[in-house]
Amino acid sequence: GPTEGLGKIIQRFPQKDWEDTPFPQGIELFCQPGGWQLSKERKQPTFFVVVLTDIDSERHYCSCLTFYEAEINLQVRDLHVSVFKGTKEIEGEEESGLIPPAEVFAPKSLVLVSRLDYPEIFRACLGLIYTVYVDSLNVSLETLIANLCSCLVPASGGSQ
Repeated sequence: GPTEGLGKIIQRFPQKDWEDTPFPQGIELFCQPGGWQLSKERKQPTFFVVVLTDIDSERHYCSCLTFYEAEINLQVRDLHVSVFKGTKEIEGEEESGLIPPAEVFAPKSLVLVSRLDYPEIFRACLGLIYTVYVDSLNVSLETLIANLCSCLVPASGGSQ
C-alpha cells in the first residue's frame, strides 16, 4: 500500500524567529527529498545540504542529518496500519494487535539552518546532537543547541 507521508516539525530551536533570521517555512518538504517513508529495516544516517533562497535572494544553508528510529507504538486493526505523523497514513497487511518493536522504522531529521556555508562544521554539530539524542546522554538538548548557537564563527578568510 502507499507508505509515503508528509513531514512535521516536532521541535525547533529557537522556538520563535529571531528578528533578522526568520524560520524557513516549508523546510520539512526539503528534509526528505525521496519522501517520508517508513522502512522495515534501520537505515544508516545520511547527511546532505540544501540551499534555499528566500524572496530577498538571501541564501539559507540547511544541513540535514536523517536517521531512522524504531516505532514501537503502532497499532494494527482490521488488516490496516494507521500511522499519523503529520498527515501521513499508511496501510499494510498484518494481523490484529501490536507490531513487535523495531519492525518498523520512521525517518527523523535534524536540520541546522544558517546563512553561512560551513557544511563540515554543521555535519559535526548535527553528529554531536544525534549522539546525545540516540545515546540518551545526560545533557539537555536545549542547552547543547544554545551553546552551539552562541559560538562565534570567524569571517571567511579571517583569523582563527
